[in-house]
Amino acid sequence: MKTYIFSFLTVLTLLLACNSQNKTVSASARSNTTATVNDTVRIANDELEYEIIIIDPGFNGWLASRARPRGYYSQQYFENKNRMWITEWNIRANQINYQALYQMPIDYQHHIDYGYEVNYLLYNYLVYFQQVNRQRLGGVVPMY
Repeated sequence: MKTYIFSFLTVLTLLLACNSQNKTVSASARSNTTATVNDTVRIANDELEYEIIIIDPGFNGWLASRARPRGYYSQQYFENKNRMWITEWNIRANQINYQALYQMPIDYQHHIDYGYEVNYLLYNYLVYFQQVNRQRLGGVVPMY
């Protein structure tokens, strides 16, 4: 259990911050940017001022080898799953007995259109998280 908690603490940082004041994407860059550096996935959109950072050594490999390709599901499908799973994630993040796994709540506003790519990556991270950590955030988790 100690190794499990340590590995989780060292490999996972998930941040979705609406109204982020730290803009690190240049103006000439696309508004939706995905950068991968040393197993770090960063998704940002300066127009909506949000950022997601996923640091998990296994996620990129899992995404490339096991996730469904882009276009397999619709954006609405991702939004519905993300809304349900993030609600449960946030409930657990606020409970002391779950804080080793769910270190911080995710600020996902269902009325904001984050676009396909953000919803795709967030959905796949949540599937990956549930499979690797043997957690169920609700509903059916695809077993790719």
